[in-house]
Amino acid sequence: MNRTLLIIKPDAVKRNLIGVILKHIIDAGFKVIAMKMLWPDKDMGAQFYEIHKGKPFYDWLVDFISSGPIVTCCVSHTGGAQKLREVVGATDPKKAAPGTIRNLYGTSTGENVVHASAPDENPEREIHFFFSDEELFEY
Repeated sequence: MNRTLLIIKPDAVKRNLIGVILKHIIDAGFKVIAMKMLWPDKDMGAQFYEIHKGKPFYDWLVDFISSGPIVTCCVSHTGGAQKLREVVGATDPKKAAPGTIRNLYGTSTGENVVHASAPDENPEREIHFFFSDEELFEY
């Protein structure tokens, strides 16, 4: 089993979609091995998204992730990050495959309800950004 990070973003929390998104993930065969709700400030958002610093959408992304509470989840599945990206769908909900989380619940490229670690962008770094080793319960 390979673990990866899922963030249920402020737009989804505001729309009360936490449960349906988690059900979608669990129904796809993922195990939730850690979860917490928090409200990141701008400094935390800037640190988390530092890989995108200098890109035109960076400031918007930092403002958005710090605009309300989020739910962070470390999830595990064979195929890990790649499998999660398949389940959540393309960044643009209009281009996301039918039945994916972003296709079902996303409203725009920016407000697309979830963040899923990219396989090539170090999911373990993202997991440990939010969770200590003591908070990860693999079973």
